[in-house]
Amino acid sequence: MTTPRIVLFGATGYTGRLTAKALVALGAEPLLAGRDPARLADLASSLPGTLPTAVADATRPRSVARLLRPGDVLVSTVGPFLRWGDAAVMAAIEAGAVYLDSTGEPPFVKRVFQRHGPEAAAAGATLIPAFGYDYVPGNLAAALALRKAGNDAIRVDVGYFLRGNVAKRASAGTRASALSMILEPMYGFRDGRIVRETGRTRAFAFGARRRHGIAMGASEHFALPRTHPRLREVNVYLGWLGGLTRAAGVFARATPVLRALPGSKRLLAAMAERAARSANLEAPPIASQTIAEAYADDGTLLATVRLNGGDPYDLTARMLAWGATSALVGGVGGIGALGPAEAFGLDALADGCASAGLTP
Repeated sequence: MTTPRIVLFGATGYTGRLTAKALVALGAEPLLAGRDPARLADLASSLPGTLPTAVADATRPRSVARLLRPGDVLVSTVGPFLRWGDAAVMAAIEAGAVYLDSTGEPPFVKRVFQRHGPEAAAAGATLIPAFGYDYVPGNLAAALALRKAGNDAIRVDVGYFLRGNVAKRASAGTRASALSMILEPMYGFRDGRIVRETGRTRAFAFGARRRHGIAMGASEHFALPRTHPRLREVNVYLGWLGGLTRAAGVFARATPVLRALPGSKRLLAAMAERAARSANLEAPPIASQTIAEAYADDGTLLATVRLNGGDPYDLTARMLAWGATSALVGGVGGIGALGPAEAFGLDALADGCASAGLTP
């Protein structure tokens, strides 16, 4: 009988390397997997111990499937996920493994929950998408706010904000993913169901300052209503754009027209490919702020939770490492597509996030 392992697919990318280091820091000995054997060997030699490596490529799904055995935990940092992410998901389903990823792409999150989740449940596999800065902090903050608010809460709003130079700090993979999302439709959760978003914006109060965010899709829309059945509305807002947020809302309302223009998707795909090949820009780390507000049916604000964290890339790596090692040692709370609190329990998730540097 073979011993279950952690397999890190995309280990030589920017987020992959950080995750490899975080896993080793927790005492794990992951199998490092990626396309380039030379880069894999270089990464393995830079880390303590003797870590195994394996060549796998998202364009050859069978090479990814061959990485896994039943009981393994697969961590995928290979993006853009809409283009390259399915190979790892299907490999985990086929093996009956536990899967975590670093995606922040709302359409991919939706695909995992709605399409792949039932397939995973039938196979006894567990899929936990977006287990990093996107979108663990919002899930945690919202669940804590809903716990404080009690049974009167029927709506929760989440806002993601950053401090620092976001544009310079973005990795090549992040820029490619962001470009691939420009023309994709967003979604929310209202009246007890997933609905299409249309570029809504709102402001959150940070002391005397108000910061604006634009509505976006996230894993909160799928996960929170399952753990809090009284919820009728879940809204998630991205606040990275500062003064451009309202203009972005107008642009988002025009995306159906832009998508219909000949060649628009090909142009964005080419731009995303170029961004993915570009080197990461070294810049000072940035810091994260996440806020969740729980409301009653009459609009009364019942509870607010704010979480502060460090650099989103470091947070993502540490969260993935904690999630993978926790899943390997203690298992997860179900099969199919799960949100963070569903997979690990709220209190354990809060402790894991605190160890990764995310605290109230």
